[in-house]
Amino acid sequence: MSQQVPEGLPLWRPSEGVVADARVTHYRNWLRDRGVATESYADLWKWSTAEIDAFWDSIWEYFGVLGERGEGPVRSGGPMPVDGLRWYPGATLNYARNVLQLAPGDPEDAAVIFRSEAGGHRVISRRALAEHVAQVRAGLAELGVGRGDRVAAYVPNIPEALVCFLAAASLGAVWSSCSPDFGASSVIDRFAQIEPKVLIAVDGYAYNDRRFDRRDVIRDIEAALPTVTSTILIPYLDPASAPDGLRAGMSYADLPKAGAELEFEDVPFDHPLWVVYSSGTTGLPKPIVHGHGGIVLEHLKALSFHQDLGPGDVFFWYTTTGWMMWNYLVGGLLVGATVVMYDGAPGDLWKLAADNGVTYMGVGAPYITASMKLNRKPGERYDLSRLRGIGSTGSPLPPEGFAWVYESVGEDLLVGSFSGGTDVCTGFIGPSPVLPLYAGVLQCRGLGAKIEAFSEKGEPVIDEVGELVLTEPMPCMPVFFWNDEDGHRYRESYFDMFPGVWRHGDWLKVRPDGGCVIYGRSDSTLNRGGIRMGTADFYRVVEAFDEIADSLVIDTGRLGQEGRLLLYVQMAEGQEFTDELAARLKREIRSALSPRHVPDEFHVVPGVPRTLSGKKLEVPVRKILQGTPVEQAANVGAMANPEVLKYYTQDS
Repeated sequence: MSQQVPEGLPLWRPSEGVVADARVTHYRNWLRDRGVATESYADLWKWSTAEIDAFWDSIWEYFGVLGERGEGPVRSGGPMPVDGLRWYPGATLNYARNVLQLAPGDPEDAAVIFRSEAGGHRVISRRALAEHVAQVRAGLAELGVGRGDRVAAYVPNIPEALVCFLAAASLGAVWSSCSPDFGASSVIDRFAQIEPKVLIAVDGYAYNDRRFDRRDVIRDIEAALPTVTSTILIPYLDPASAPDGLRAGMSYADLPKAGAELEFEDVPFDHPLWVVYSSGTTGLPKPIVHGHGGIVLEHLKALSFHQDLGPGDVFFWYTTTGWMMWNYLVGGLLVGATVVMYDGAPGDLWKLAADNGVTYMGVGAPYITASMKLNRKPGERYDLSRLRGIGSTGSPLPPEGFAWVYESVGEDLLVGSFSGGTDVCTGFIGPSPVLPLYAGVLQCRGLGAKIEAFSEKGEPVIDEVGELVLTEPMPCMPVFFWNDEDGHRYRESYFDMFPGVWRHGDWLKVRPDGGCVIYGRSDSTLNRGGIRMGTADFYRVVEAFDEIADSLVIDTGRLGQEGRLLLYVQMAEGQEFTDELAARLKREIRSALSPRHVPDEFHVVPGVPRTLSGKKLEVPVRKILQGTPVEQAANVGAMANPEVLKYYTQDS
C-alpha cells in the first residue's frame, strides 16, 4: 500500500525572487501606483471581490484590452445573470483580435507547436497563424457566415481547429466543437440545439495506434442538422479524402482565400463567443454560452496572475476539443505564450513536455495518480528543467499526488490544482505563484471570485465542509443557455438551492489561511448514518492500495432511506481481489474514514465509467442502481468507455 501523505503537509514555498518577478506582484505594484495598496494576496483577493467594478476595470486597463471600453458602467441590471445582469453594456471588442494582436512579441515567434501520436509535427508562427485565420475568415464569409451564425466543428485538437475557431470568432459567428471520439448521437444532441449554418469535420482520427474513419458518422450528423448549408471536410486521416456525398461539401483546402486581409467584427461585450456543453451524463447536455468580453478578461487574469504565464512560456494542456480545457488552452495566446496542441492517446506526456520545452503542463488528476501508481520518475528520465508549473483538474488531486510530483518530477515547480469547470470556462480556485503550497490544498480563491463554503442554512463557514458557492458575479459566468428564453434551465442549474447565490455542486472547505480543499461532488455524497463524506476522501484511501488501479463508490440510499454502500474496484495489472485484500480494505476504511463507511459489497469490474474528459460517472451509476434504465441515466455517446456500464446494473 502506498504511503499516505497528510493533508496540509508543506511542500513548496516561493523564493523571494519568484515572488518579486511574479506577474501578480507587478499588478499589485501597478495598483499601488494608482492608489490601491494591498499587503498580501489575501488583501488583494478581498479588494477584488469587494470592489468588483474597480477590479475588472483594472484588468481591462492593465492588459490594454483591444476594444472600446465605452462610457457606461461596468455592470447594469440585476445582481446575477439570471436577474438581467449585463457586464460593460457600452463596450465592444472581439476575442480573436485580442488573441492575435494583444500580446507583445515578434511575429515570427511560435504561436503553436503541434504534435500527434502518429508523428505529426508543425510549428506555426504568430504571423502565419494570423494569415491563415484571415484566409479562412474570407472563405467562411463567402459561405455566408456572419455575426450570430453558428459554426459547428467535429474535429480533434489540431491547428485547423484553432484557425477555424478564430476565423469564426473574428466574424462574430458562434463556435461549438466536439471531439471526433464522440458518437453520432452525442454530437447531434449538442449541435442540433444550436442549429449551425456550417459544419467542419475531419474524415477520421488516430488514437492508441488505431485509426477511426468518421465519414459515415459525419453523414449521420449532417442528416440530423437541416440548417447546415455547407460541410467542410478536413482530410486529416487520409490526405486523399474527398467530401463526396456531403451537403454542399467542400474540402478544407478550398476554404482559405489567398491574400485576404485580417479583419475583425467588433461585437458587444456579451456577444456569444462559443457554446460549450455540460457533460451530458443524463438528459440533453446544457448548451452554455460565454461572451467575448467575459472570456477575454477572465483568461487574461487567470493565465497571468494564477499560472504566471506570459511571453516565452510554452503552455500545454492535454485535452480534446470536446472539453473546456481546449478553450482555456487557446487562451494562452492572449498572454503571449506558445500553446502546444497534441492529438492522440495520453501515453508518455512527460516526454512530450520535455521534447517541446514545455514550461507549464496541464493534465487531468487521474494522469498524475496513474503515473504515481506506475512508479514513473519523469524527472529522472527526461530533461524537464524548463518545466515550472504543473496543472491538474477534472477531479480532486489527493495529497499523495501533490507529493509525488515534488518527489518524481521536480522540486522547484508549482503544482496548480484547479476547481472550476465548463460552466465558467476557468478555474476559480487554484494556484498562486506567491503563496506556499500544501499537500491536497488548492492555494487560493481566484481574484474576482467570491467563493465561499455554505452550510445547509446558507451561511458561510470557515474550516468546515460546505457547499461551494459564488456569492458575487463574474463576467465569465454564462451569458445564457441556448434555447432557454426565460432562463429557467439556467436558474435551475445554479440558483435553486440558495436564492441569488451560485451553487456549483462541490463540497468545499475554506481553510483559515484562504487555502481550499475540494471533497468531490455534493450530489454524490456518501451519507451514512448522518455522517456525510465526499467521494474524494474515499478514493484517496482505496486507491492508495497498490493492487487497485481505479475505483468507484456508490451510496444507493434515497432521501430518508439508507441504502447500501457499494465499492467497485478495477484491479491493477496482474492483481486479484482476495478475501485478504477485502479485509485490509475494510480495516483501512474503518480507520481512515469511519466504521459507517465500510462498504456493504465489493465488486470487481474491468473499468470505471468515465466521461470523455475523464470524470467518474458517480451520479448516473447511482441512478442505474436505483432502477433508472441505462439509456436514461447515462449518455453513452459522451463516455470514454461505455462498454463497462453493463457491470453496474442491479443484476450485476
